[in-house]
Amino acid sequence: MNTKKNIFSSESVTEGHPDKVCDQISDAILDEYIKKDPLCRVACETMIMPGKVIIAAEISSSASVDILDIIKNTLKNVSYTEQYHGLSPENCEIELNIVPQSEDISLGVDNSLETKEHTMDLCLGAGDQGIMHGYATRESGNLMPLPITLSHMLVKKLDQTRKQSKLDYLLSDGKAQVSMEYSKDNFPVRCDTIVLSAQHLPDVMMPQLQKDLLEHIILETIPEKYIDKKTRILINPTGRFVSGGAKADCGLTGRKLIVDTYGGWARHGGGAFSGKDPSKVDRSGAYMARYIAKNIIASGICDKIDVQLAYAIGVAHPVGVYIDTFGTGKIPDSQISSKIQDQLDLTPSGMIQKLNLLNPIYKQLAVYGHVGRVDIDLPWEQIDYLYLGM
Repeated sequence: MNTKKNIFSSESVTEGHPDKVCDQISDAILDEYIKKDPLCRVACETMIMPGKVIIAAEISSSASVDILDIIKNTLKNVSYTEQYHGLSPENCEIELNIVPQSEDISLGVDNSLETKEHTMDLCLGAGDQGIMHGYATRESGNLMPLPITLSHMLVKKLDQTRKQSKLDYLLSDGKAQVSMEYSKDNFPVRCDTIVLSAQHLPDVMMPQLQKDLLEHIILETIPEKYIDKKTRILINPTGRFVSGGAKADCGLTGRKLIVDTYGGWARHGGGAFSGKDPSKVDRSGAYMARYIAKNIIASGICDKIDVQLAYAIGVAHPVGVYIDTFGTGKIPDSQISSKIQDQLDLTPSGMIQKLNLLNPIYKQLAVYGHVGRVDIDLPWEQIDYLYLGM
């Protein structure tokens, strides 16, 4: 008799994880530029290592922004110290490498191919070629895969507990991973394994830490119905997590793409979000794809859906719109694709306007995911069935 389980795992990380610190710095810089100059062009990458922050960016803007101050404030907000994270607001070398956006790229972004061919009025072209995916499923209330939702909940609870000093030995780096067992019809039924790793001060005893994190983080976060006597719970499984942040691992913008999206359950086009203004379809296209997917699920047409949008640099309209309802659709996938293209403006200008993307909203997205958020009022998470007219 085959007793093997069908288990899927997703992870998330705290705001003090080095990659997420880089995402927050890049998006904080973007927010400040957008606040002062909504038509700015920003592509900002951050790397952190012991004692040093490196910025490499292409920025074209009429605004002046104090990037050094943004970096130091971000490090302060995530409670970075030289002793435990290898980096602090007071002690970090900052290297800035900033050039304007490529003139060749600007030619296609500012005036799309359709504008040049006079088939459209002045319209932005896509800031790069690429593919973006949006996903939605009925398996959870926020129409997201449950393992990534629970993982985000755990790390957010860990950050909140640290900030509220409820467990005064906690430091800011950390990770969570949830492995869900799925039924034969692919519906989540229970947590098979929960992993929680939390950075801590050196003087805390491991049995106390494990007891506290089980009681105050895991059991207060994961719904009781998903935990049973067979659920395996691993808390700081190495037995020690004192050195974290940049002291333990260099950080880099865009290295947590699966954390940012669907936890590995859905397809991913490969493009990062953080540090990019919304003319970059890596960002605006991914948000629009999620909006489409969520609204189609909410309309009752299918139980799960993947939406792929594909763009060519300098061209306004997508070169491809692909729908996959995994056999759950009430109408053909090709028909859904046609309806989407008939009723939604999928050009960069259209997506920016529909989703109100020229606002300084991005730093808050740099942790706990860009999609499926219920703690922030995000346009791409709104449901307006009539708009899609399905």
